[in-house]
Amino acid sequence: MSKTVVHDALNGLIRDLRETHGDNLASVVLYGSAAAGDSIELRSDYNLLITLNRIAPADLRLAQAPMREWQRLGHPLPVYFTAEELSDAADVFPIEFHQMANARVVLYGQDPFGSITFSDVNLRHQTEYELRSKLIQLRRMYIPASISIEKLCDLMSDSLASFAALFRAVLILYGEEAPVAKPDCVRATARRFGLDPTPFEKIFAFRASEYMPPTEKEANDVFAAYMEQIDNVIQLVDEFPQAGDSGELK
Repeated sequence: MSKTVVHDALNGLIRDLRETHGDNLASVVLYGSAAAGDSIELRSDYNLLITLNRIAPADLRLAQAPMREWQRLGHPLPVYFTAEELSDAADVFPIEFHQMANARVVLYGQDPFGSITFSDVNLRHQTEYELRSKLIQLRRMYIPASISIEKLCDLMSDSLASFAALFRAVLILYGEEAPVAKPDCVRATARRFGLDPTPFEKIFAFRASEYMPPTEKEANDVFAAYMEQIDNVIQLVDEFPQAGDSGELK
């Protein structure tokens, strides 16, 4: 989809949201890969955060018409929060909120993150939970994909986009500056923790159509190396000192 089409769709959606929600609409924020300009090496969704002054079922029902066209274009439904909820939930969703705050473009209204104080007290737990959950899902999806080079490459490309967002959380957990773009975040994680970058670079090449494994065996070998690096990252998070631990970072 061209940038012009997306730009027109966003303008149309904001116009419809203003007509639908009126003074109740506080802000519309584009966040994630598209906001970071990360649309070449990894697939980008146009993720939106919509902030209302109040949210009742009637307010969400009103959004049905504007969202119908947005979804027809293949975009995910936006996330709805009130400004008060954003402040209260900052410690509950540390990964998501870091992602929103670090890669965002305010399309309408005031920046909802301008006055939020972030807490990382739950960051290690959520990061490990999300990493392990996605690894379990990756194993399940590998079973049917393992006999097809194309399906296996698609699986690795799609899953690395998800893992890259979590790698950013790992870097933050270890006190590192986390790049905004997902490919940069993967490469920074590999450098910081001495991971083998080879499988990651091959997966980037899949996405850019610059490389495709010639055989099923080679594709499966890339996957095996990829999973090994994911396991290494999970181990790093698992070993990170929790609150009350006296151990030092390695």
